[in-house]
Amino acid sequence: MERKYKVGGYVKLAKLWERSKDAAVAYHSSYYAEKFRDDADKRLVGVYIDITGNKEIYKRPEMVHLLKDCKKGAVNLIFSQTRAYLAANTCDFCFLLKYLFDLPMRVDIVTDDDDQRIDTILDVENQRQSLKELAEKYTSIREKEYLAWKARLEHEMEKADGK
Repeated sequence: MERKYKVGGYVKLAKLWERSKDAAVAYHSSYYAEKFRDDADKRLVGVYIDITGNKEIYKRPEMVHLLKDCKKGAVNLIFSQTRAYLAANTCDFCFLLKYLFDLPMRVDIVTDDDDQRIDTILDVENQRQSLKELAEKYTSIREKEYLAWKARLEHEMEKADGK
C-alpha cells in the first residue's frame, strides 16, 4: 500500500556540533527512522541535517535540498522536532510558509514542539489556513524582500543541481 505522506525530517544544529557531526547525524537519522517505522500513512524519504551557523534558509544546504524535494513532489510532509529548526526568525518563517503554501502540490508541516506545535495535517482550529493567512499578510507588507528571498532560494536550488 502506498503511504500518503512522504516525510522529510529536518534538523538544524549549531556550528558547535561540527566536531560531533557523525554522532549527531546518526542520532537524528535513527530518531526519524524510529518515529516513522510503523506509521501506515507516513514514509520517511530523507533526513536533512544542517550543521551551520547560518540563520538564513537559503544559506542552509540541506534545507535548500529539502525545499527542492518538496518542489519536485518527492516530499510532501516536513517534520521537525521544533519550529526553531525551520526558521530562525519571524521573517524567514513567514517567507518559508508562503513558499511552501504556494507550491502546486500540498506540503504539510508538523513539529513536535510542546508549546508551539505545528500540525497542518490534524489542522486543529484551522491551523493551516491561519498560517497561510499569516504568511500572506506578512509577505504582502514585505513583498520586495520576499521576492528577493525567493530568488536567492531558487538560485541556491539551481546551484545545488549543478553539483
